[in-house]
Amino acid sequence: MSESPDNVREEPRTERTHVVTHGPAYLFGRPLGEILVESFGLPREKLEEGLAAQQEKGGRLGEVLVGLKAVSEEDVSRALGAQLDLEYLAFISVDDVDPELVKQVPINFAKQAKFIPLKRVGDFVAVAVADPLDTALLDHARMLLGCEVEPRVSRGSTIIDAINSVYDRSLNEAEQVVGEMEAQDLDAAEQVLEEAQDLLDSGDEAPIIRLVNSLLFRAAKERASDIHIEPMERDLAVRFRIDGVLHNIIKPPKRYQNSIISRVKIMAQLNIAEKRLPQDGRIKIKLAGRDIDIRVSTIPTVHGESIVMRLLDKSATLLDLAEIGMNPGILKEIDELIRRSHGIVLVTGPTGSGKTTTLYGALTRINTPEVKILTVEDPVEYQLKGINQMPINPKIGLTFASGLRSFLRQDPDIIMVGEIRDKETANIAIEASLTGHLVFSTVHTNDAAGAVTRLVEMGVEPFLVSSSLMAVMAQRLVRRVCMECREPHEPTDEELSKLGMSRDRFRALGGETTYRARGCPACGRAGYRGRTGIYELLIVDDDVRQLILKNVDSGTIKKKAMEKGMLTLLDDGALKVAQGQTTIAEVLSVTQEDL
Repeated sequence: MSESPDNVREEPRTERTHVVTHGPAYLFGRPLGEILVESFGLPREKLEEGLAAQQEKGGRLGEVLVGLKAVSEEDVSRALGAQLDLEYLAFISVDDVDPELVKQVPINFAKQAKFIPLKRVGDFVAVAVADPLDTALLDHARMLLGCEVEPRVSRGSTIIDAINSVYDRSLNEAEQVVGEMEAQDLDAAEQVLEEAQDLLDSGDEAPIIRLVNSLLFRAAKERASDIHIEPMERDLAVRFRIDGVLHNIIKPPKRYQNSIISRVKIMAQLNIAEKRLPQDGRIKIKLAGRDIDIRVSTIPTVHGESIVMRLLDKSATLLDLAEIGMNPGILKEIDELIRRSHGIVLVTGPTGSGKTTTLYGALTRINTPEVKILTVEDPVEYQLKGINQMPINPKIGLTFASGLRSFLRQDPDIIMVGEIRDKETANIAIEASLTGHLVFSTVHTNDAAGAVTRLVEMGVEPFLVSSSLMAVMAQRLVRRVCMECREPHEPTDEELSKLGMSRDRFRALGGETTYRARGCPACGRAGYRGRTGIYELLIVDDDVRQLILKNVDSGTIKKKAMEKGMLTLLDDGALKVAQGQTTIAEVLSVTQEDL
């Protein structure tokens, strides 16, 4: 977020040239920092810290404060609007934007400048901008629109979302292409092609390319993590996984199955002639200015090849641990654990539960020039600046175990192993922790205590586990209830008992009522938008170590940890329900083993 520099320098600032290109000149109001302190709760010591960082490194004060997590981007935008006496837009609806004005502004310019025209008001056009002080931008806008403009302030992310919605003329293009396909030859729709058809020889090349491109664009726009292309007996199903749940998107005619699959395989540089064996590939594309890395997997099925594409947004900002749903107590303990000199911290949960995001968040917190961090992953999902990351390659013998063994000769301080799958990897990780390295890794178990017994089942001696393991954190992802359409719901005693709490305890957590998902255009009628984490942190203290040495079952370890104050996944989920972040049904769906 860009805004006016705070008046901490000795430059006189009495008046600025036109912020808008019509009407009287705007005068600077109070310093931005003072507005943030007085109206948005910024501690004055944080302001002083931000001013010092600004003087040392330069940049805008608001950007510095957002980087320090002292204020949010929204707070800075609101304060900037207050400073310049401009309207702040928390949300930009498609209905608020004149499509005729949009046609006059190229999408690349709009995204780069974080600018979108709204509507004509008299002789000028109201526009939403992230930086209303960028006079060069406003001059360009005036030239493109052919009239004077007046800015409204909004967050950059809000403007980008509006641009994606307004400029998306191809959102329904997939359905349009399918309609064209079906209209071309209705009689052929009943034919099931047995022989392979090369895409390069297909007369339907243009519609196929348009269809695949529109699916990729729509998946990225709707925040899908995976695209599933699944051949059935008489049709072809395309589904998106959004917030962990699969949604039906379109069903192209069966006769175009081979062409669609061949197009995807060509993009992933796979062998289109090989249909009997599974294949893995990768597609790198740019969508609306965002770098998207797509991992492609194909497998042969009875009715043809099934394809799954995993989308990774390379331009996405990695979330800090404070932003992924950890309550303050767990966050404080994790922050202490990841700053120790040696030991093992494990994160556990099923596939897709956010384990890698948590590990990346931890590494980002402790990534400084004074430490060397090495990671071995399968694959490297996000590239972290200042960290050496190595993907495994089993085809040439580069496994987690061999990579980890080589790492120990690289003089690291901190090591992250993508997953502990076998005894060899577990033993090397423990050896590394016992020789002065801090080790992070993941294990697939249902809860935190189960990770301890899983290591023993792999063949690791209990005394090695007890001496090296510092903590295990289990986690799940739950969908956030849509704030636009959620409806209050008075929880019944039965529902609260399923959460493992009484009504009095629920109220003690701050919950008077719960919410139910309803569905609206903002959330795609799902009732949920986005996800957050629920966590269970098991600290390996002296009492737990004694139990590990006795080789007891995971239930005994979990019971002891709960006696010492550990919150289970269900407990943390209940807290999220009390805070109005999610629903009872959503928490129960991911914590069945805790019931």
